[in-house]
Amino acid sequence: MSLAAALGSRRDLGGKCLVPYLTGGFGDWTTMLGAAADAGADAIEVGIPFSDPVMDGPVIQEASSRALAEGTTPASVLDALARIDLGVPLAVMTYVNLVYRFGYERFARTAAASSVAAAILPDLPLEECGEWSEVADAAGVETVMLAAPTASDDRLDRVVARSRGFVYAVGLLGITGERDELASSAKVIAGRARERTELPVLVGVGISTPAQAVEVCEVADGVVIGSVIVRRALETGSPDAVGELVGTFRDALDRG
Repeated sequence: MSLAAALGSRRDLGGKCLVPYLTGGFGDWTTMLGAAADAGADAIEVGIPFSDPVMDGPVIQEASSRALAEGTTPASVLDALARIDLGVPLAVMTYVNLVYRFGYERFARTAAASSVAAAILPDLPLEECGEWSEVADAAGVETVMLAAPTASDDRLDRVVARSRGFVYAVGLLGITGERDELASSAKVIAGRARERTELPVLVGVGISTPAQAVEVCEVADGVVIGSVIVRRALETGSPDAVGELVGTFRDALDRG
């Protein structure tokens, strides 16, 4: 199933979408993916580690550094994803330099052959995404675009028009990480994006607790949860603990 179809199905049934993030190559990561899926994730975002992750805060940077130290590569992550079936769509998140070095067309074809439904490249500007987006579309890989809270109306129109899978509404300016309170910009960008697209609109960056997820989903169609999930993985190394945490977000979103 495509990412857009899976998330759209949850939304159309009146639910809220949950997409946890985990770092590929860190710890018992494929078992953690399975635990997240079993706990109610609608899709899972898998980070392909990069040495200079400009969007990621210290928690995800630490997991990426450990994965790189173990020899993780884009090819090794994609190869592992090709050998698992979690029953939910997978989106890979990485940085454009890795994809460029791999080769846009080769990366898109390899991702599709590895049952990857979508890709998120946060440092690929809208103005420069044409070559990648063309080969990704041809391979059947949905390119999720990020909508910044500072985007002008014109730019936001173009971002949502180019996005596939879902629109990633960035909840606040800055890097990923846990926050004590939901940023006011999160609901604003979610609302602006939803006015412009039929795709699901999910908010990520700065969503740290189930209560914050419920709050932002008063406007958004769902959430992407990253740093708090990765912190649990770093602290425990336990797939069960990761699944338990994902389950608390699922339960909260289902209760509303």
